[in-house]
Amino acid sequence: MKVLVAGGAGYIGGIVADQLLQAGHDVTVFDSLVKGYRAAAPVGAELVQGEIHDRTALDAVMGRATFDAVMHFAAFIEAGESMVDPGRYFYNNVAGSLNLIEAATAAGVGRFVFSSSAAVYASKNAPLCETDTLAPANAYGATKLMVEQILGWYGQIKGLRFAALRYFNACGAAPERSRGATPVRGEAHRPETHLIPLVLQVALGQRAQISIYGADYPTPDGTCIRDYIHVVDLAQAHLLALEALAENERIVCNLGNGAGYSVRQVIAAARAVTGHPIPAVETPRRPGDAAILVANAGKARALLGWQPGIPDLHDIIADAWAWHRAHPRGYDA
Repeated sequence: MKVLVAGGAGYIGGIVADQLLQAGHDVTVFDSLVKGYRAAAPVGAELVQGEIHDRTALDAVMGRATFDAVMHFAAFIEAGESMVDPGRYFYNNVAGSLNLIEAATAAGVGRFVFSSSAAVYASKNAPLCETDTLAPANAYGATKLMVEQILGWYGQIKGLRFAALRYFNACGAAPERSRGATPVRGEAHRPETHLIPLVLQVALGQRAQISIYGADYPTPDGTCIRDYIHVVDLAQAHLLALEALAENERIVCNLGNGAGYSVRQVIAAARAVTGHPIPAVETPRRPGDAAILVANAGKARALLGWQPGIPDLHDIIADAWAWHRAHPRGYDA
């Protein structure tokens, strides 16, 4: 298939684009490079620099080939920032996505795979199912839910087949260890706000300590609990969803391991993997952080035949650590 990957020079998008190429697909990456990196776009994919808000640019790239599918990763992702500057998130994540969906349907694209989020759910002291309450705790999660709703209407009115894949916490690095190589794609956000890379920056001597935002949540150790999923497992689910759209008009699935780890447990695992003490300091809660987000991914297993291959937190952190040691300045090295 010919696939346009919007945001394909980012962390998850670049890894998915690489796996698409390995599977024999023809890939075009469309990325503004505001958050992405040229080096993250895989060799073998055409890279077109452009904004998803620019309909002229989208029409131009889609007019050069008949794309079978669009995969959409082009979004701002910092939940905390979304509570400070919500307008930036609604403009980029909702208005930009609508523009991309409009361009895709106008070009006759039949399949659309959307990078959604567990942030669409209300927090729950049990694994979350797709039928659970949708009540985002932050503006970022609200933008993801809005785009899912837009896709639902475009499916109903325009016949667009779509998959909305609700990620829990993507982490780790690619390629898989089975390929016997140091990971070549990892997590390098600008700015970095995700726990595992921030913890590893302490181990690298790039920051003095890791902050624990809130130690009074209703969890066993008082810190937030999240479901951490290896980015390679996440990417493989996208390829399965792309294929499954041949038989399904609408797919909405959680992607996670079904096991939750607290902030303190992640820090402890990183200490074990790196051999570094990783000092931690407790600070006040951030607005918009849910207490617990853990996936029930049974639907993805049943519908897509998907099974996480690297579920252990220590293995996930070990892959991330290998990438960060090899790329201590990220893609800027």
